[in-house]
Amino acid sequence: MAATFPLSAAAAAAAAVYSPVPRFEFCRAFRGHCASARRDVHCALRLPAAAAAQEATGPARGAMAAVAARGQAEAAPYGGAGEGSLRMVFLSTAVAVCGSFEFGTCVGYSAPAQAGIVSDFGLSNSEYGIFGSVLTIGAIIGALTSGRVADILGRKMTMQLAAIIGIFGWFTIYFAKGPTMLYFGRILLGYCTGVLSYVVPVFISEIAPKDLRGGLASSNQLFICSGCSATYIIGALLSWRSLVLVGLLPCAILLVGLLFIPESPRWLANTGRMKEFHASLQKLRGENADISEEATGIREYIESLRRLPKARIQDLFQRKNMYAVIVGVGLMVFQQLGGINAFGFYTSYIFSSAGFSGKLGTTLVGIIQIPITLFGALLMDRNGRRALLLVSASGTFLGCFLTGLSFYFKAQGLYAQLVPTLALYGILVYYAAYSVGMGPVPWVIMSEIFSIDIKATAGSLVTLVPSFCSPRRAWLQCCSWQG
Repeated sequence: MAATFPLSAAAAAAAAVYSPVPRFEFCRAFRGHCASARRDVHCALRLPAAAAAQEATGPARGAMAAVAARGQAEAAPYGGAGEGSLRMVFLSTAVAVCGSFEFGTCVGYSAPAQAGIVSDFGLSNSEYGIFGSVLTIGAIIGALTSGRVADILGRKMTMQLAAIIGIFGWFTIYFAKGPTMLYFGRILLGYCTGVLSYVVPVFISEIAPKDLRGGLASSNQLFICSGCSATYIIGALLSWRSLVLVGLLPCAILLVGLLFIPESPRWLANTGRMKEFHASLQKLRGENADISEEATGIREYIESLRRLPKARIQDLFQRKNMYAVIVGVGLMVFQQLGGINAFGFYTSYIFSSAGFSGKLGTTLVGIIQIPITLFGALLMDRNGRRALLLVSASGTFLGCFLTGLSFYFKAQGLYAQLVPTLALYGILVYYAAYSVGMGPVPWVIMSEIFSIDIKATAGSLVTLVPSFCSPRRAWLQCCSWQG
């Protein structure tokens, strides 16, 4: 579920580090509030490289202009004189998004499994609420460590580590004899999702040619939705223990598939392994492709990034950066406070409480999510981020209102025949509206609004917001149902 905590997407910011700063409508709306360094980067994108170098002043701005110039050079087609093939790029992306699918299955598992787990272990709503929310505790740990682990071990080995931890987590849940094992397995799955949510988009952005990077990176969000939808649909047919197999399968495919794809050439270049860097890039672009121009561009881009001053946490609160930080953090807070985790973790329970079939309801949610997410992706660049956010926020309000109204009628004994219908329409409207805007758009905006010198630090801060919001809100929701 793009929905539940697009830490998923956590790495939309990291992906943008490797491309020039986009100039979209949302960015233009508050261009005057952004840092002067960011304006230099925009100028560098519009001017020739030589003019950009003259325009920038000081070592830091000069480095930023160089980074922008390198990004402009990379925008050229990946090939040179030779003719290449992108089969390995597509294969590598297909393997990597198994991690995105795994993310979706972990998030979506608690909704269809709730009735079976509560029945088999005799858990109260509060105890099951812990099972649903501890996933985010593991995700916080995973998000905090993922960047460092990926830089030390490499992208491939980090994905392998996450897949192995995910397998242990699923087996712990499968063989659980009590709540403690369930909670421990769920935390392991949370760590797995926290790591994958960072490393998968970064890996895809680093292996893809410039002209395909955006489309391939969007497959991450699509497969998160697909994993969640598959869990909802299949969960209506299988027991909660059998549903574990849906989560194990993408982990197994990821482990095996990683043996047949190359490591990220950018990571190899960044670690100084130049021979392996050239071999990896050649394998990704095809045997006959001329990679000399792209290889030079990558090396120069990395050197330019190294010349940038290292950002500190306190730099985020400078006046020139505060507006972008407030926008990024604020969007994440409103995304999470809109109730997505309460819906995501307890969809089946909400349907059942309203008198509607929990299995049928979660199946319908799973069916609508994928096409709605695709529709939103098509509209994002055409209609702009702000328009989608406004429409999506209005839709999620309407969905929450209809769902709340159905339970108000139930509590007051009014219009009993309308209660299940109102709950169904409310939840479906909520998911549709969330998937088209409030789910993916904040992550895209986050990757666009920060100047390149603070992008990594600001991205880490914004990435942690959903995880810190999720456990508290899910727990409060659970306690309110219990009461």
